[in-house]
Amino acid sequence: MNRRNFLTLLGTSGIGLTACTYLPDDGFFNPCLENIKTTGLLEHELVKKAWLDIDPSLYRDCHVHLIGTGDNNSGIWINPEMMSLLHPVKYLQFKFYLDASCVNDNGSNDDEYIKRLNKLMAAFPPGAKSQLLAFDYHYDDQGHPVKALSPFKTPNEYAAKIAATFPDRFEWTASIHPYRADAIEKLEWAIKNGAQAVKWLPAAMNIDPASPRCKQFYETLVKYNLPLLAHTGEEQAVDAEELQALGNPLLLRKPLDQGVKVIMAHCASIGTNIDIDTPANKKEVESIKLFARLMDDQSYEGLLFGDISAITQVNRTQKALEMIYTTDDWHHRLVQGSDYPLPGVMPLISLSSFTNRGYIKQNEADVLAAIRRYNPLLFDFVLKRTITVNGKSLKPSIFESAEVFRREKTI
Repeated sequence: MNRRNFLTLLGTSGIGLTACTYLPDDGFFNPCLENIKTTGLLEHELVKKAWLDIDPSLYRDCHVHLIGTGDNNSGIWINPEMMSLLHPVKYLQFKFYLDASCVNDNGSNDDEYIKRLNKLMAAFPPGAKSQLLAFDYHYDDQGHPVKALSPFKTPNEYAAKIAATFPDRFEWTASIHPYRADAIEKLEWAIKNGAQAVKWLPAAMNIDPASPRCKQFYETLVKYNLPLLAHTGEEQAVDAEELQALGNPLLLRKPLDQGVKVIMAHCASIGTNIDIDTPANKKEVESIKLFARLMDDQSYEGLLFGDISAITQVNRTQKALEMIYTTDDWHHRLVQGSDYPLPGVMPLISLSSFTNRGYIKQNEADVLAAIRRYNPLLFDFVLKRTITVNGKSLKPSIFESAEVFRREKTI
């Protein structure tokens, strides 16, 4: 499909990844420029300032998606609806993911994705690493996989293989559905093979984090000090409408109370959830306020963290971003996450909105826009370090999260 037809579909589908409500600063498509080292951008004062007081050897991006189409025997599976014009919303989402990651969809998507990601990471100082996310199927309540309700599957074995092939740049995070009969066996395999965490997207995978059936899974996480990276708040990247309630941050009290180290993805920075702490009221509360309530609970110090992936996207509220930047007490418990390839989905981030609010200066926006055309991964990092809200910026420790994932015990 050429780009003219793609734009036509974008308009007629009625979604446009929120682009129907504003004109994207840098258009709809990632230009996928290369050779950023020849531009002088890596030596720009804005980039140098971003790395100030950060030890690159401790830099971890805990939220990098590992996608593809399974064309190199990776075992990746994509729901056919995401590649069918009969399902235009899902089709567009997947096309945008491929465009954002500079994959040409020419039969070697898996290899192209890794090749591009390696090039992006080459712009980071030695020692800086990204953690690649596996992704399990949707399972029903009886523990059976349901492909029809699964957006995609990225096997743990593939994520582990890529991390082992490029150990200087990548680590990996497992994804294991706790309802499956072999969940503990799969978890122990992941631990033995170097997984840094376990990733859940409850609304897409049908996982209730408060379910008693997760008890043994949590016990194993605690035994080996393996963090749980769980999506919180509304889920918009995949179709999960009927199960949005599973993204309620308060459901993660259960693993926290068992001693699990929990990283709440996106800091619940979008959507609302029922305040189940006061079930009689059935009151809808902004998800980030529920995240804040848990962060304020001193019993979760050292256990509860938030990843800052996606917080700069246009579908996040100004209030959420300002809370994250100005709540100093949170910063030692926040960790970097890019949500790559989403920083390369051009309509999802508006630099002009940040200049209009006074978060960044126009000359900074110009440099950031130039960086993004070459390297969305670096752009995400430098943008977050450049934004200032009411005189406050994100502390360097947020980008030195290697210790959060360090564990002494293994199998």
